[in-house]
Amino acid sequence: MGPLVPDVIGNELNFVVALFIGIAFGFILEQAGFSTSKKLVGLFYGYDFTVLRVFFTAGITGMIGLVIFAHFGLIDLNLIYVNPTFLYSALVGGFIMGLGFVIGGFCPGTSFCAAAIGKIDAIYFIGGSAIGVLLFGELYPILYDLYMAENWGMVTVYDLLGTSHALVAFAFAVMAAGAFWFTRWVELRVNNGATSKEHPLKLYYAVVSILFVMGLSAFLLPSNQESVLDKANNPEIVNSIDVNYITSDELAFRLIDNDNNLQIIDFRPSKEFNEMSLPKSIPMTFKELFGKDAVKTIAVKKKLTVFVAADEKDEKKASIIASELGFENVRILKGGMSTFKAEILDFKAPTEVKTNQEKDTARFRAKATVEVAELIKNNKKAPVEKKKSKRIIGGC
Repeated sequence: MGPLVPDVIGNELNFVVALFIGIAFGFILEQAGFSTSKKLVGLFYGYDFTVLRVFFTAGITGMIGLVIFAHFGLIDLNLIYVNPTFLYSALVGGFIMGLGFVIGGFCPGTSFCAAAIGKIDAIYFIGGSAIGVLLFGELYPILYDLYMAENWGMVTVYDLLGTSHALVAFAFAVMAAGAFWFTRWVELRVNNGATSKEHPLKLYYAVVSILFVMGLSAFLLPSNQESVLDKANNPEIVNSIDVNYITSDELAFRLIDNDNNLQIIDFRPSKEFNEMSLPKSIPMTFKELFGKDAVKTIAVKKKLTVFVAADEKDEKKASIIASELGFENVRILKGGMSTFKAEILDFKAPTEVKTNQEKDTARFRAKATVEVAELIKNNKKAPVEKKKSKRIIGGC
């Protein structure tokens, strides 16, 4: 499964879900006719474009699903693996695979689909594929330079064009609709007007409806992330919200007491964080709050999460975002790090103390300024590791 936010499907359950999805995928391929070589090669001869329509439908469905999930903040697109592009090997490999597709009547995936229902030619095709894999492995040192040439990395269409995911999905949906119409027109001409009734008008109405929804989301509706960030950047909302504070004294006490339930999320710029950071603190940006890693870090039960920033205004922004995302048990440092530095780290004993409370506070801060400074020094040697999910390598 994809990197859902929150992580409702664990790594172990992922394999179970993948098994059932794989079974369903194979069943749909077989029902679509992908176990028949005649139907598969019809794409190249122009009499049957089922392959193109099925693959286009699958791609557009997956693309639209990702756009919708990302729009509502239900998936972390930054963690989705993208196969790296090696231009020359892709061109040569694509040509070889296409040639094998025409000659053998299958591609690697459809050959297994056909073999599963007992097609002998598909079993021979799989044997040939295995020989090809072994041959490539033996020739790899010779082919290495070609294989690795022109490495574009994990490039995507929307990155190259500098546009949004939704706009690219909309463009591909338009392309799919055009391809469906054109291929049906070609089939009618090649087959002299006789073609199957696999593509009723309802299919095209469905495509047009999807286009309308995609266009609406791509051009008119802001994403969940944009809406929340706009709210966090609204000065009136920032100044009016009620937040739970933690004072500099309480935070210092918890640090000295080595409170295991305390975790600090620091929203200062990385330069300031690297120069001086509190123990139990993790650097984070506003946008990272929307990611999967933020859920793993903040949504931990029985943990007291404290947001700190250079000033209280930025802390309130982070608090608004956290609240909109459903995070609870979050406090912000009263006055920000500037106040913490003035009251704790740079504390100077007052010349006049009037009450016992002031006397106790001064005594505590005189002790805290030394001990917290020592903790900060030790923290620089062994900082808290930031939880960071990795892209899972995969794909076909």
